[in-house]
Amino acid sequence: MVLEQRALILNRSWIAIGTTSVRMALCLMVRAAAHAVDPVQGTVHDFDSWSRMTALEAEPCVRTVRFRLRVPEILLLSRYDAIPRRRVSFSRRNVYRRDRYTCQYCGAHPAENALTVDHVIPRSRGGKTTWTNCVVSCARCNRRKSNRTPEESGVRLIRPPQEPTWSPCLTIPRDQRRSSWDPFIPAGLRLREI
Repeated sequence: MVLEQRALILNRSWIAIGTTSVRMALCLMVRAAAHAVDPVQGTVHDFDSWSRMTALEAEPCVRTVRFRLRVPEILLLSRYDAIPRRRVSFSRRNVYRRDRYTCQYCGAHPAENALTVDHVIPRSRGGKTTWTNCVVSCARCNRRKSNRTPEESGVRLIRPPQEPTWSPCLTIPRDQRRSSWDPFIPAGLRLREI
């Protein structure tokens, strides 16, 4: 459905900060909270000037009774010029994502419900629940390690734990990314759905 496609959101400084649905993009334009950016010419349009532009037959559009409205691919926010927080919040899900759902002791890829988060230095010995002390572990390795350090239990970490470097602000599946977004996205950055 056209209204569920994604549109890139830029802050007032023309920095990509996320994506939204076309439905929400049109709502933001009607409220004058955002303007559409023509991906070919780079011109900025409010809702009135955007609705007067003719949609080509091959272009995705929203059909109304009187006209065809081009789907905005890029939005420029009118008032927001901040950049969202770049640190990844610590959570079980994000630890799983960082470690690619792989046991960091044996390299196994069990089902998600068979994974646990293990403290490298056990909490009973002063270990903290932080990015640098928690890893994904399968249940078997977690039982084997128990309340000991990896050295004491005879297991080795595949990779030392560290805080993720990927951006929580900009991640979306590649199949939803549009080529018109490329000039606004730094190389190697992914986009997040909002």
